[in-house]
Amino acid sequence: MNIPKKSKTWIWLAALAAGLFLVWITLRTPAAAGEGYTPYVYHTVWSLLPPVVAISLALLTKEVYFSLFMGIVTGGLLYANGNLGLTLQTVLYNDEGGLVNKIATQQNASILVFVVLLAALVALMNKAGGSAAFGRWASGHIHSKVGAQLAAIALGVMIFVDDGFNCMTVGSVIRPVTDRHHVSRAKLAYLIDATAAPVCIIAPISSWAAAVTYSVPADSGINGFEMFLRTIPYNFYALGTLLMMILIVILKLDYGPMRLHEDNAEKGDLFTTPDRPYQDADDEIPSSKGGVIDLVLPVVVLIVTCITGIVYTGGFFDGVGFIDAFANSSSAVGLVYGSLITLIFTFFLYMLRGVITFQEFMDCLPAGFRSMCAPMLILIMAWNLSGMTGLLGADLYIRDVVAASAGALRIFLPCIIFIVAVFLAFSTGTSWGTFSILIPIVCNVFTDSYEMLVIGIAACLAGAVCGDHCSPISDTTIMASAGAHSNHVNHVTTQIPYAFTVAGVCAVGYLLAGLIGYFTDSPIAMAALPATLALLAAVILTASRIVKTPE
Repeated sequence: MNIPKKSKTWIWLAALAAGLFLVWITLRTPAAAGEGYTPYVYHTVWSLLPPVVAISLALLTKEVYFSLFMGIVTGGLLYANGNLGLTLQTVLYNDEGGLVNKIATQQNASILVFVVLLAALVALMNKAGGSAAFGRWASGHIHSKVGAQLAAIALGVMIFVDDGFNCMTVGSVIRPVTDRHHVSRAKLAYLIDATAAPVCIIAPISSWAAAVTYSVPADSGINGFEMFLRTIPYNFYALGTLLMMILIVILKLDYGPMRLHEDNAEKGDLFTTPDRPYQDADDEIPSSKGGVIDLVLPVVVLIVTCITGIVYTGGFFDGVGFIDAFANSSSAVGLVYGSLITLIFTFFLYMLRGVITFQEFMDCLPAGFRSMCAPMLILIMAWNLSGMTGLLGADLYIRDVVAASAGALRIFLPCIIFIVAVFLAFSTGTSWGTFSILIPIVCNVFTDSYEMLVIGIAACLAGAVCGDHCSPISDTTIMASAGAHSNHVNHVTTQIPYAFTVAGVCAVGYLLAGLIGYFTDSPIAMAALPATLALLAAVILTASRIVKTPE
């Protein structure tokens, strides 16, 4: 960013004045947050300022680390009421939102271990020549850019167990194929991201189904899993995203920043921006002894062992039913079990086949860790930022906004819930956190209309997935960038226009569903689904004609 010299002077003066003011506050207030402590901005609109700062700076400066750091510092200062000592303690060691404690949770630590193990596995498959052999095989069966993109979508739909698992696995398998057909890394990241959460949220056997099941209050008298199944036809965003991907690939429609990336990819530049993420991994010289089996077999074993690991943590081998085991599972822990077992299996497979040496195998382990340092750092900072937002009571503020919309706006409530869920998930980077906050509220609002309750919960889930899909601080978005080996900011800026296109149509769909559901209170409200998909198709076809019209 080119800033005039005079403006820089004023910026430095403003920063100096702000620093002196914070020092003065620190000297006048105790650096401790005792029992019952509440910051001044708690449960107000200002509680949303940290993610707004982080996201705005990321889109303006294209520097994700600086942006996340400034968002975290903003949250810490707001929580500490400007006290620098308390800010430092909050950012690092707060029990609920501090950096150290966020990393130390079993869920987050397991995700980091899983990412490292899977990265090591990818490095091994590349070194053994499995990825290169698969690329050669695919070149004989996939003959076009459209075919390569449809293959990425198909693979993403098939791996529906967990969104993070989906992102990393699909990226490692399909990247050599899309590179060969000049698909930009930003487009690949979008295809991966759009088949991660949107597929998981409509798959009955997934970690997401378990999360939704347990978000329905136990005292509501509603079967959580049955409710999840009922929401699938009303999840307009997930179904609309799948339709949009297929249409834009077949119609060869690219608009917004994505068009520049795709035009450059046709000329041989897959990245557009100067940096080349994971270049060392991409430039690795593979073994000439590897075959397709050296990629396919480890991936199959990975899928089987991860599913087994997930149901194991839910008590499946102790007599719990398969569906209940998924509902009771810890998906992050199960993925660690599965990836570790697959890594051990791959060791024996490659040693027995002689495709790489023992030393090359060992060298791939730290190489995989190094390749994931950047996305892991972004993940950790995103968790920290989410913790700061939680400490400021942003969830309570959003809850009250939704509750205040009930009553007179009952017909419009599904649309309002969808929009609020999009904003909350976009701001916090967590779809699970979003629907766990909003679902109990929806259950209390629609106590006399079961169909409106289903529509309301579906709108909450769809909005949570949409916000998560767009947010630069979302786990899924970060891992989609990592899986595609794409610059993270490039991925965010190119997919937002596509996601917002679907979101705008879905808002109209929920207005229609709310209207039909309010007057009929019957499944006839599902008629809003084909109407929504038809409207989305019309929008995409119109956009295709506009984009392809010569200037």
